Amino acid sequence: MGVKVSKDKRWNLCRYNRERVLTIAHTLGLFETTASILAIRGIDSPEVAEKFISPSINDLNSPFLMADMHVAVERIKRAIEKKEKILIHGDYDVDGTMATVILKHCLMSIGASVGYYIPQRLVDGCGMKENCIDWARSEGYTLLISVDCGIRAHSVIDYARLSGIDVIVTDHHPPEGDIPTAVAVLNPKRSDCFYPEKNLAGCGVAFKLAQALIEKYKPFNKNRKECEIGSIESLMKIAAIGTIADMVPLLGENRVIAKRGLVGLSSANNFGLKALLEVAGISGRSLNCNDIGFKLAPRINAVGRMGGASAAVELFTAADPKIATKLAQELNEQNFVRQKTEAEIIGEVMERLEKDPSVFESPVIVLAAEGWHRGVIGIAASKIVEKIHKPAIVISIEGNIGYGSGRSVRGFSLLDGLNNCRELFERYGGHSQAAGLTIKADLIDSLKESLRKFATEKLKENQQQDFTPSLDIDTELSFAEINQDLIKEISSLEPFGVGNPYPLFLARGVKIVDGPKLFKGKHLKFALSHRGHVLDAVWWGAVTEQKFSSRSEELDLVFSLGENYWSPSQIQISIKDMKVGVTK
Repeated sequence: MGVKVSKDKRWNLCRYNRERVLTIAHTLGLFETTASILAIRGIDSPEVAEKFISPSINDLNSPFLMADMHVAVERIKRAIEKKEKILIHGDYDVDGTMATVILKHCLMSIGASVGYYIPQRLVDGCGMKENCIDWARSEGYTLLISVDCGIRAHSVIDYARLSGIDVIVTDHHPPEGDIPTAVAVLNPKRSDCFYPEKNLAGCGVAFKLAQALIEKYKPFNKNRKECEIGSIESLMKIAAIGTIADMVPLLGENRVIAKRGLVGLSSANNFGLKALLEVAGISGRSLNCNDIGFKLAPRINAVGRMGGASAAVELFTAADPKIATKLAQELNEQNFVRQKTEAEIIGEVMERLEKDPSVFESPVIVLAAEGWHRGVIGIAASKIVEKIHKPAIVISIEGNIGYGSGRSVRGFSLLDGLNNCRELFERYGGHSQAAGLTIKADLIDSLKESLRKFATEKLKENQQQDFTPSLDIDTELSFAEINQDLIKEISSLEPFGVGNPYPLFLARGVKIVDGPKLFKGKHLKFALSHRGHVLDAVWWGAVTEQKFSSRSEELDLVFSLGENYWSPSQIQISIKDMKVGVTK
């Protein structure tokens, strides 16, 4: 067996100011490699680097820097004093459910009468609807707090006001035009909001409201015993899950939330959280972003994708460990169902792509069919993007309506593409890299053509931009420099994610001395030699590629550092790409 050689990925070797790197390295006693990674991420002074490596809860911004925060806190205080019923309006994804959990715990800990409402994906769709307002009024709620939604729900908020219900909006999506006429609108993306951290997730904004409430409400609530999870540190654990899952940049305040929250997750006290860690097989150890992204988030998301997300909220608010275990098992079972359904759809999608090569000709892939489960079409779109590295929208047709979910690639804003043909949609929304839409089935062909023209024009405008996948390489690193101390030091830069990607390294002139050996049907193991030093290596999913080189050739290698999962004391690098040794 040979080794695949990639010719379709662009390698970008990052540049940095070596003088600043040496200053950081010498001042903090770091390896130059670690300091260079920091510099590439824009951290170019010892003081900033030290805070980045060891963020503290004291690095959180004051929540009262956010526009309307004082107003929101006072309205909630009045509601508690007058024993009003408060309703939290959440969303069915991880960000929305974790935001709901944060505010529910916080409000309960300060004596509020609180309930929650999460729309069902397949029945209600996303966002706030008037039927929720009607239900809230019938149940006696007089204050509604939205989380991870509401910034564009102008008419629904007006309807709530006319129904005798005040609304506080907490959201992180960009406003469209004027902000709604709610009692308070907490959103760092408001044009008139000067809050320093603009990239909070929805649960991050909810967390800031909780922080403000805890700071201000404790004085008049001294006689009430505080719930353990009503503290800032405990709420940060929940906020970390939603922040990491929502793929916001893990820099600034998001990094404080993610890093401090991950530390706390390893010693969870909440019954639901402990049960979820157990069924996910990650209890009793330190957690990282991969554990959130591939273990916890899919299980939390599964109930929202396949039905209703309330079970996720009930899990994190369970007061009985037996109930928590039962709910965690339900999330686990729903995740299995989600995986099976997802695999079926992805299989159909890939079969269609293979049978109809013309689909590849468009710069944006749009696929539609009846019977595809709406809950997993977004995952299917992600898989298409991974395989062919083009923006993709997958649409499930039900009757004469299509429900679509799209994902994009770096350099192309899917939301801009949808904005360009907004007249085609019943509704739509999202971000540059992920979006959802509802469209009449007979307009899907018009959508395909509009996106094709838009993307083609964008590519013409920027001749340097295309959809070729690329790898951003931090620095060159010889095998001789790799040791346990370096790996441990680089791990201090976790959590890795958007804005702080997992560091990639380049080694030139690498030779294969053993392997590759196939394992689990799709991965390859090797022993590689570089300048006389030999390391074990693994290439995940390597056999899906069709291009190979002979063992005699010298190769240039892009890789990340790590330890062997089965033998933690043994260094093992993870291969990301290989090319015949021609890079300069």
